[in-house]
Formats: sequence, C-alpha cells, structure tokens
Amino acid sequence: MKFAAKKMTPWSKRAHKRRQASAFTFVEVLAAMLFMAIVIPAAVHGITLANRAGVIAERKTKAAQLADSYLTELVVTEQWQSMTPTGTFPGVHNAYQWRLNQRNWEIDSMIYLELEVLFTVQGREHVIRTSTLVEEPEA
Repeated sequence: MKFAAKKMTPWSKRAHKRRQASAFTFVEVLAAMLFMAIVIPAAVHGITLANRAGVIAERKTKAAQLADSYLTELVVTEQWQSMTPTGTFPGVHNAYQWRLNQRNWEIDSMIYLELEVLFTVQGREHVIRTSTLVEEPEA
C-alpha cells in the first residue's frame, strides 16, 4: 500500500512556515541558559540576604523587649545589687543570653546599669544594649 503525498494548499504552506519560524535556534537556547546561569544565583543570594535581614530584625525586636523588661525588673526589685552578672533567659527565650554591666556614674552618686542581650543568627553574634541610672544603695 502506497501513501500519496498530501498536496499543500496555500493555507497549509503559511502554517508550515509559521511553525518553522517559531522554533528557537541553538544559539538562542544557549544564550537563554547563560542568562539564567547568571540571574538565578544572584536572585537566590538576594532572597537569602532578605531572609537573613528579616530574621535579624525579628530577633532584635524580641531582644529589645527582653532587655527592657528584664532591666526594669532588676531595678524595681533591686536584684541588680546581689546577682551574677550573666545568664540565659528561661523557657522559649533560651537562645538569648544577657550580661549586666555596672559602673559608677561620674556626675552624681549614681550607678550606671547596662544590660546586654546577645543572640546568634546564622553563626553571627548580635548584641542589643539598654541602660539606666539607679541611686547608689545606702551602706
């Protein structure tokens, strides 16, 4: 059984030419792959930096809240006078460490208290500091 060649009409010739013209050349495909090889790593790096910045901002906010509330508690209860100068926050905040520094204030008979809250994001340590002045305890 022989198959007869199909005769092309003017409409089918145009459709055939359009199909041929719509294909990509090898050079165009290589150029697109090169472009993607440059753009994708840059985009991924940008997304990673944005994510890191978001995590740092979130943790700084939490560290500032912890520092402010803990320093207020230390001043109100006067625990700053007789406590160890370092520690870790309990419970869900155990990724945050604190350090209390105190020194005499030069102007009046007051004590300068500074509470540092330390935390780590992706291997880098960050510090939030808050401070206040308290009266020297009477002897």
